[in-house]
Amino acid sequence: MTRELARLILAQICLHACMAGTRLAAPLLALREGYSPAAVGVLLALFALTQVFLALPAGRFVDRHGLRRPVSYSVVAAVTGAGAAVAFPVFPVLCLAALLTGGATGGAVIALQRHVGRAADGVLQLRQVFSWLAIGPAISNFIGPFSAGLLIDHAGPTAGSLWGYRAAFLLMAVLPIASWFLVRRTRELPPLVAANDGSRPKAWDLLREPMFRRLMLVNWFLSSCWDVHTFVVPVLGFERGIPASVIGSILGAFAMAAAVIRMLMPVVAAHLKEWKVLAVSMLATGLLFGVYPFMQSALGMGICSVLLGFSLGMVQPMVMSMLHQITPEARHGEALGLRLMAINASSVAMPMLFGSAGALVGIAGVFWATGLLVGAGSRLAWKLKGKLAPSDKASG
Repeated sequence: MTRELARLILAQICLHACMAGTRLAAPLLALREGYSPAAVGVLLALFALTQVFLALPAGRFVDRHGLRRPVSYSVVAAVTGAGAAVAFPVFPVLCLAALLTGGATGGAVIALQRHVGRAADGVLQLRQVFSWLAIGPAISNFIGPFSAGLLIDHAGPTAGSLWGYRAAFLLMAVLPIASWFLVRRTRELPPLVAANDGSRPKAWDLLREPMFRRLMLVNWFLSSCWDVHTFVVPVLGFERGIPASVIGSILGAFAMAAAVIRMLMPVVAAHLKEWKVLAVSMLATGLLFGVYPFMQSALGMGICSVLLGFSLGMVQPMVMSMLHQITPEARHGEALGLRLMAINASSVAMPMLFGSAGALVGIAGVFWATGLLVGAGSRLAWKLKGKLAPSDKASG
Protein backbone atom coordinates (compact mmCIF):
# COMPACT_ATOMS: atom_id res chain seq x y z
CA MET A 1 0.00 0.00 0.00
CA THR A 2 1.50 3.31 -1.07
CA ARG A 3 1.83 6.38 1.12
CA GLU A 4 -0.67 8.21 -1.04
CA LEU A 5 -3.31 5.52 -0.55
CA ALA A 6 -2.61 5.56 3.20
CA ARG A 7 -3.16 9.33 3.28
CA LEU A 8 -6.42 9.01 1.37
CA ILE A 9 -7.65 6.32 3.76
CA LEU A 10 -6.83 8.54 6.76
CA ALA A 11 -8.60 11.48 5.11
CA GLN A 12 -11.67 9.36 4.55
CA ILE A 13 -11.58 8.16 8.17
CA CYS A 14 -11.52 11.70 9.56
CA LEU A 15 -14.36 12.98 7.39
CA HIS A 16 -16.52 9.87 7.69
CA ALA A 17 -16.01 9.72 11.49
CA CYS A 18 -17.55 13.18 11.71
CA MET A 19 -20.74 11.92 10.11
CA ALA A 20 -20.75 8.60 12.00
CA GLY A 21 -20.33 10.24 15.38
CA THR A 22 -22.98 12.84 14.61
CA ARG A 23 -25.27 10.02 13.49
CA LEU A 24 -24.99 8.46 16.96
CA ALA A 25 -25.13 11.64 19.04
CA ALA A 26 -27.98 13.38 17.20
CA PRO A 27 -30.62 10.62 17.58
CA LEU A 28 -29.63 9.98 21.20
CA LEU A 29 -30.02 13.69 21.98
CA ALA A 30 -33.40 13.69 20.20
CA LEU A 31 -34.53 10.70 22.29
CA ARG A 32 -33.26 12.46 25.44
CA GLU A 33 -35.39 15.49 24.56
CA GLY A 34 -38.49 13.29 24.26
CA TYR A 35 -38.76 12.84 20.50
CA SER A 36 -40.36 9.60 19.25
CA PRO A 37 -38.63 6.77 17.34
CA ALA A 38 -40.48 7.97 14.23
CA ALA A 39 -38.90 11.43 14.61
CA VAL A 40 -35.51 9.79 15.11
CA GLY A 41 -36.10 7.85 11.91
CA VAL A 42 -36.69 11.14 10.07
CA LEU A 43 -33.51 12.58 11.58
CA LEU A 44 -31.45 9.57 10.49
CA ALA A 45 -32.97 9.75 7.01
CA LEU A 46 -31.63 13.28 6.63
CA PHE A 47 -28.05 12.00 6.74
CA ALA A 48 -28.77 10.49 3.32
CA LEU A 49 -31.15 13.09 1.86
CA THR A 50 -28.47 15.51 0.61
CA GLN A 51 -26.68 12.68 -1.15
CA VAL A 52 -29.85 11.74 -3.03
CA PHE A 53 -29.95 15.11 -4.77
CA LEU A 54 -26.23 15.90 -4.94
CA ALA A 55 -24.63 12.50 -5.65
CA LEU A 56 -25.14 12.54 -9.43
CA PRO A 57 -24.10 16.21 -9.90
CA ALA A 58 -21.20 15.54 -7.53
CA GLY A 59 -20.12 12.56 -9.62
CA ARG A 60 -20.10 14.69 -12.77
CA PHE A 61 -18.26 17.46 -10.90
CA VAL A 62 -15.64 14.93 -9.79
CA ASP A 63 -15.25 13.66 -13.37
CA ARG A 64 -14.42 17.24 -14.38
CA HIS A 65 -12.37 18.49 -11.41
CA GLY A 66 -10.72 15.44 -9.86
CA LEU A 67 -10.05 15.01 -6.15
CA ARG A 68 -8.95 18.07 -4.21
CA ARG A 69 -11.66 20.62 -4.97
CA PRO A 70 -14.61 18.30 -4.17
CA VAL A 71 -12.96 17.22 -0.91
CA SER A 72 -12.35 20.83 0.14
CA TYR A 73 -16.04 21.66 -0.33
CA SER A 74 -16.96 18.56 1.67
CA VAL A 75 -14.72 19.58 4.55
CA VAL A 76 -16.35 23.03 4.75
CA ALA A 77 -19.84 21.48 4.80
CA ALA A 78 -18.98 18.90 7.49
CA VAL A 79 -17.34 21.46 9.81
CA THR A 80 -20.29 23.82 9.39
CA GLY A 81 -22.86 21.13 10.17
CA ALA A 82 -21.21 19.69 13.26
CA GLY A 83 -20.21 23.15 14.47
CA ALA A 84 -23.81 24.34 14.26
CA ALA A 85 -24.86 21.46 16.53
CA VAL A 86 -22.28 22.58 19.10
CA ALA A 87 -23.71 26.11 19.24
CA PHE A 88 -27.39 25.16 18.97
CA PRO A 89 -28.09 21.56 20.08
CA VAL A 90 -31.80 21.62 19.23
CA PHE A 91 -33.75 19.32 16.91
CA PRO A 92 -33.96 21.63 13.84
CA VAL A 93 -30.21 22.26 13.96
CA LEU A 94 -29.56 18.54 14.43
CA CYS A 95 -31.49 18.04 11.19
CA LEU A 96 -29.27 20.64 9.48
CA ALA A 97 -26.16 18.91 10.84
CA ALA A 98 -27.43 15.61 9.44
CA LEU A 99 -27.94 17.15 6.00
CA LEU A 100 -24.51 18.81 5.88
CA THR A 101 -22.37 16.02 7.35
CA GLY A 102 -24.14 13.38 5.27
CA GLY A 103 -23.77 15.35 2.04
CA ALA A 104 -20.13 16.13 2.79
CA THR A 105 -19.30 12.48 3.31
CA GLY A 106 -21.03 11.45 0.09
CA GLY A 107 -19.22 14.01 -2.06
CA ALA A 108 -15.83 13.13 -0.61
CA VAL A 109 -16.41 9.39 -1.00
CA ILE A 110 -17.18 9.75 -4.72
CA ALA A 111 -13.99 11.77 -5.27
CA LEU A 112 -11.82 9.32 -3.31
CA GLN A 113 -13.28 6.20 -4.90
CA ARG A 114 -12.93 7.57 -8.43
CA HIS A 115 -9.33 8.62 -7.82
CA VAL A 116 -8.34 5.25 -6.35
CA GLY A 117 -10.17 3.28 -9.05
CA ARG A 118 -8.48 5.21 -11.85
CA ALA A 119 -5.06 4.77 -10.26
CA ALA A 120 -5.46 0.97 -10.00
CA ASP A 121 -3.88 -1.28 -12.62
CA GLY A 122 -6.03 -4.28 -13.49
CA VAL A 123 -8.84 -6.24 -11.83
CA LEU A 124 -6.72 -7.78 -9.05
CA GLN A 125 -5.41 -4.38 -7.98
CA LEU A 126 -8.96 -3.00 -8.09
CA ARG A 127 -10.04 -5.59 -5.52
CA GLN A 128 -7.00 -4.85 -3.38
CA VAL A 129 -7.18 -1.04 -3.37
CA PHE A 130 -10.92 -0.98 -2.77
CA SER A 131 -10.51 -3.44 0.08
CA TRP A 132 -7.92 -1.10 1.62
CA LEU A 133 -10.04 1.99 0.96
CA ALA A 134 -13.12 0.29 2.43
CA ILE A 135 -11.25 -0.06 5.73
CA GLY A 136 -11.64 3.70 6.18
CA PRO A 137 -15.43 3.77 6.75
CA ALA A 138 -15.19 0.65 8.91
CA ILE A 139 -12.63 2.29 11.21
CA SER A 140 -14.46 5.63 11.23
CA ASN A 141 -17.71 3.86 12.09
CA PHE A 142 -15.89 2.73 15.23
CA ILE A 143 -14.01 5.95 16.04
CA GLY A 144 -16.98 8.27 15.48
CA PRO A 145 -19.69 6.51 17.54
CA PHE A 146 -17.28 5.26 20.23
CA SER A 147 -15.67 8.65 20.87
CA ALA A 148 -19.04 10.42 20.70
CA GLY A 149 -20.52 7.95 23.18
CA LEU A 150 -17.61 8.40 25.60
CA LEU A 151 -17.90 12.19 25.49
CA ILE A 152 -21.67 12.07 25.97
CA ASP A 153 -21.27 9.92 29.08
CA HIS A 154 -18.15 11.48 30.59
CA ALA A 155 -17.46 15.02 29.25
CA GLY A 156 -20.32 16.72 31.09
CA PRO A 157 -21.04 17.09 34.81
CA THR A 158 -23.36 14.07 34.58
CA ALA A 159 -23.73 11.22 32.08
CA GLY A 160 -25.86 12.29 29.14
CA SER A 161 -25.79 15.99 29.98
CA LEU A 162 -26.13 18.62 27.27
CA TRP A 163 -22.45 19.58 27.71
CA GLY A 164 -21.46 16.00 26.92
CA TYR A 165 -23.38 16.18 23.66
CA ARG A 166 -21.78 19.53 22.84
CA ALA A 167 -18.33 18.05 23.44
CA ALA A 168 -19.16 15.18 21.10
CA PHE A 169 -20.30 17.54 18.34
CA LEU A 170 -17.19 19.69 18.83
CA LEU A 171 -14.89 16.73 18.25
CA MET A 172 -16.90 15.83 15.14
CA ALA A 173 -16.43 19.39 13.84
CA VAL A 174 -12.65 19.25 14.29
CA LEU A 175 -12.04 15.89 12.61
CA PRO A 176 -12.76 16.90 8.95
CA ILE A 177 -10.09 19.64 9.05
CA ALA A 178 -7.43 16.93 9.10
CA SER A 179 -8.90 15.47 5.89
CA TRP A 180 -7.97 18.55 3.87
CA PHE A 181 -4.36 18.55 5.06
CA LEU A 182 -4.08 14.87 4.09
CA VAL A 183 -5.62 15.26 0.62
CA ARG A 184 -4.07 18.55 -0.53
CA ARG A 185 -0.69 16.89 -1.27
CA THR A 186 -2.22 14.25 -3.54
CA ARG A 187 -1.30 14.52 -7.21
CA GLU A 188 -4.30 14.88 -9.52
CA LEU A 189 -4.68 12.33 -12.33
CA PRO A 190 -4.96 13.56 -15.95
CA PRO A 191 -8.55 14.47 -16.95
CA LEU A 192 -10.49 12.16 -19.25
CA VAL A 193 -12.92 13.00 -22.03
CA ALA A 194 -15.74 10.56 -22.77
CA ALA A 195 -15.95 9.31 -26.34
CA ASN A 196 -19.32 10.44 -27.72
CA ASP A 197 -20.87 12.40 -30.57
CA GLY A 198 -20.63 15.70 -28.72
CA SER A 199 -23.91 15.27 -26.82
CA ARG A 200 -23.89 14.91 -23.07
CA PRO A 201 -24.52 11.27 -22.08
CA LYS A 202 -27.40 10.57 -19.71
CA ALA A 203 -26.63 8.86 -16.42
CA TRP A 204 -29.73 6.69 -16.78
CA ASP A 205 -28.19 5.10 -19.87
CA LEU A 206 -25.98 3.16 -17.50
CA LEU A 207 -29.06 1.41 -16.12
CA ARG A 208 -29.77 -0.10 -19.54
CA GLU A 209 -26.91 -2.52 -18.94
CA PRO A 210 -28.25 -5.67 -17.18
CA MET A 211 -25.07 -6.20 -15.14
CA PHE A 212 -25.15 -2.62 -13.84
CA ARG A 213 -28.85 -2.94 -12.88
CA ARG A 214 -28.27 -6.18 -11.01
CA LEU A 215 -25.26 -4.80 -9.22
CA MET A 216 -27.23 -1.74 -8.11
CA LEU A 217 -30.06 -3.92 -6.77
CA VAL A 218 -27.67 -6.15 -4.84
CA ASN A 219 -25.96 -3.07 -3.42
CA TRP A 220 -29.36 -1.67 -2.42
CA PHE A 221 -30.38 -4.85 -0.59
CA LEU A 222 -27.17 -4.92 1.43
CA SER A 223 -26.99 -1.19 2.15
CA SER A 224 -30.56 -1.42 3.49
CA CYS A 225 -29.31 -4.00 5.98
CA TRP A 226 -26.65 -1.55 7.12
CA ASP A 227 -29.37 1.11 7.56
CA VAL A 228 -31.53 -1.27 9.60
CA HIS A 229 -28.66 -2.05 11.95
CA THR A 230 -27.68 1.62 12.34
CA PHE A 231 -31.27 2.59 13.12
CA VAL A 232 -32.28 -0.29 15.37
CA VAL A 233 -29.26 -0.53 17.70
CA PRO A 234 -29.63 2.97 19.29
CA VAL A 235 -33.42 2.54 19.63
CA LEU A 236 -33.14 -1.01 20.98
CA GLY A 237 -30.32 -0.05 23.33
CA PHE A 238 -32.22 2.99 24.61
CA GLU A 239 -35.34 0.87 25.28
CA ARG A 240 -33.26 -1.64 27.25
CA GLY A 241 -31.48 1.03 29.30
CA ILE A 242 -28.03 0.43 27.79
CA PRO A 243 -25.66 3.43 28.29
CA ALA A 244 -24.68 5.53 25.27
CA SER A 245 -21.04 4.43 25.52
CA VAL A 246 -22.09 0.76 25.35
CA ILE A 247 -24.41 1.46 22.39
CA GLY A 248 -21.47 3.16 20.69
CA SER A 249 -19.32 0.12 21.48
CA ILE A 250 -21.88 -2.23 19.89
CA LEU A 251 -21.88 -0.14 16.71
CA GLY A 252 -18.11 0.09 17.00
CA ALA A 253 -17.79 -3.70 17.23
CA PHE A 254 -19.75 -3.97 13.99
CA ALA A 255 -17.42 -1.45 12.36
CA MET A 256 -14.24 -3.09 13.60
CA ALA A 257 -15.39 -6.50 12.37
CA ALA A 258 -15.98 -4.93 8.94
CA ALA A 259 -12.48 -3.43 9.11
CA VAL A 260 -10.89 -6.78 10.02
CA ILE A 261 -12.51 -8.62 7.12
CA ARG A 262 -11.49 -5.83 4.74
CA MET A 263 -7.88 -6.06 5.95
CA LEU A 264 -7.87 -9.75 5.08
CA MET A 265 -9.43 -9.32 1.64
CA PRO A 266 -6.41 -7.79 -0.15
CA VAL A 267 -4.34 -10.81 0.91
CA VAL A 268 -6.76 -13.28 -0.67
CA ALA A 269 -8.02 -11.00 -3.48
CA ALA A 270 -6.69 -13.30 -6.20
CA HIS A 271 -8.98 -16.08 -4.94
CA LEU A 272 -12.15 -13.99 -4.65
CA LYS A 273 -14.98 -13.75 -7.15
CA GLU A 274 -17.17 -10.70 -6.74
CA TRP A 275 -20.50 -12.42 -7.42
CA LYS A 276 -19.75 -15.30 -5.04
CA VAL A 277 -18.76 -12.99 -2.17
CA LEU A 278 -21.95 -10.94 -2.61
CA ALA A 279 -24.21 -14.01 -2.69
CA VAL A 280 -22.66 -15.49 0.48
CA SER A 281 -22.95 -12.12 2.24
CA MET A 282 -26.66 -11.83 1.44
CA LEU A 283 -27.46 -15.31 2.72
CA ALA A 284 -25.42 -14.87 5.92
CA THR A 285 -26.96 -11.45 6.60
CA GLY A 286 -30.49 -12.80 6.20
CA LEU A 287 -29.75 -15.56 8.73
CA LEU A 288 -28.22 -13.16 11.27
CA PHE A 289 -31.17 -10.78 11.02
CA GLY A 290 -33.42 -13.68 11.93
CA VAL A 291 -31.40 -14.35 15.10
CA TYR A 292 -30.65 -10.78 16.25
CA PRO A 293 -34.04 -9.99 17.94
CA PHE A 294 -33.52 -12.88 20.35
CA MET A 295 -30.38 -11.24 21.78
CA GLN A 296 -31.50 -9.54 25.00
CA SER A 297 -28.15 -8.47 26.47
CA ALA A 298 -25.51 -6.02 25.28
CA LEU A 299 -23.12 -8.96 24.92
CA GLY A 300 -25.49 -10.87 22.66
CA MET A 301 -26.14 -7.77 20.57
CA GLY A 302 -22.38 -7.22 20.34
CA ILE A 303 -21.78 -10.78 19.07
CA CYS A 304 -24.44 -10.38 16.40
CA SER A 305 -22.97 -7.00 15.46
CA VAL A 306 -19.52 -8.54 14.99
CA LEU A 307 -20.90 -11.32 12.77
CA LEU A 308 -22.89 -8.80 10.74
CA GLY A 309 -19.75 -6.70 10.40
CA PHE A 310 -17.93 -9.69 8.89
CA SER A 311 -20.82 -10.36 6.50
CA LEU A 312 -21.55 -6.80 5.35
CA GLY A 313 -17.91 -5.70 5.46
CA MET A 314 -17.13 -7.87 2.43
CA VAL A 315 -19.63 -6.08 0.21
CA GLN A 316 -18.28 -2.66 -0.70
CA PRO A 317 -14.87 -3.71 -2.11
CA MET A 318 -16.55 -6.27 -4.37
CA VAL A 319 -19.25 -3.84 -5.53
CA MET A 320 -16.70 -1.13 -6.27
CA SER A 321 -14.39 -3.50 -8.12
CA MET A 322 -17.21 -4.77 -10.33
CA LEU A 323 -18.61 -1.27 -10.93
CA HIS A 324 -15.24 -0.04 -12.22
CA GLN A 325 -15.02 -3.03 -14.55
CA ILE A 326 -18.45 -2.60 -16.14
CA THR A 327 -18.54 1.19 -16.64
CA PRO A 328 -16.46 3.40 -19.01
CA GLU A 329 -13.48 5.01 -17.30
CA ALA A 330 -14.51 8.54 -18.25
CA ARG A 331 -17.86 8.00 -16.50
CA HIS A 332 -16.65 6.39 -13.27
CA GLY A 333 -17.59 9.44 -11.20
CA GLU A 334 -21.06 9.51 -12.76
CA ALA A 335 -21.57 5.80 -12.10
CA LEU A 336 -20.40 6.22 -8.51
CA GLY A 337 -22.78 9.14 -8.09
CA LEU A 338 -25.70 7.15 -9.50
CA ARG A 339 -24.92 4.29 -7.12
CA LEU A 340 -24.69 6.64 -4.14
CA MET A 341 -27.91 8.39 -5.13
CA ALA A 342 -29.78 5.10 -5.37
CA ILE A 343 -28.68 3.69 -2.03
CA ASN A 344 -29.18 6.99 -0.24
CA ALA A 345 -32.66 7.41 -1.68
CA SER A 346 -33.31 4.14 0.09
CA SER A 347 -31.58 5.44 3.22
CA VAL A 348 -33.94 8.42 3.27
CA ALA A 349 -37.07 6.31 3.04
CA MET A 350 -35.97 3.29 5.07
CA PRO A 351 -35.39 4.87 8.51
CA MET A 352 -38.82 6.53 8.35
CA LEU A 353 -40.29 3.18 7.29
CA PHE A 354 -38.37 1.42 10.06
CA GLY A 355 -39.66 3.91 12.64
CA SER A 356 -43.27 3.46 11.53
CA ALA A 357 -42.95 -0.31 11.18
CA GLY A 358 -41.23 -0.58 14.56
CA ALA A 359 -44.16 1.23 16.18
CA LEU A 360 -46.64 -1.16 14.54
CA VAL A 361 -44.96 -4.57 14.62
CA GLY A 362 -41.98 -4.02 16.91
CA ILE A 363 -38.24 -4.01 16.27
CA ALA A 364 -38.15 -7.79 15.83
CA GLY A 365 -40.56 -7.53 12.90
CA VAL A 366 -38.27 -5.00 11.21
CA PHE A 367 -35.33 -7.39 11.55
CA TRP A 368 -37.21 -10.43 10.27
CA ALA A 369 -38.78 -8.63 7.28
CA THR A 370 -35.39 -7.26 6.22
CA GLY A 371 -33.74 -10.67 6.66
CA LEU A 372 -36.33 -12.33 4.43
CA LEU A 373 -35.93 -9.61 1.80
CA VAL A 374 -32.14 -9.82 1.59
CA GLY A 375 -32.15 -13.60 1.67
CA ALA A 376 -34.58 -13.78 -1.22
CA GLY A 377 -32.56 -11.17 -3.11
CA SER A 378 -29.43 -13.34 -3.06
CA ARG A 379 -30.62 -14.84 -6.35
CA LEU A 380 -29.63 -11.59 -8.07
CA ALA A 381 -26.06 -11.95 -6.82
CA TRP A 382 -25.77 -15.38 -8.46
CA LYS A 383 -26.81 -13.79 -11.77
CA LEU A 384 -23.75 -11.52 -11.58
CA LYS A 385 -21.70 -14.61 -12.43
CA GLY A 386 -21.90 -13.72 -16.13
CA LYS A 387 -18.60 -12.72 -17.74
CA LEU A 388 -17.86 -9.12 -18.57
CA ALA A 389 -17.71 -8.08 -22.17
CA PRO A 390 -14.12 -7.66 -23.38
CA SER A 391 -14.69 -3.96 -24.01
CA ASP A 392 -15.71 -3.42 -20.39
CA LYS A 393 -12.66 -4.91 -18.74
CA ALA A 394 -10.43 -1.87 -18.95
CA SER A 395 -10.56 -0.33 -15.52
CA GLY A 396 -7.89 2.29 -15.60
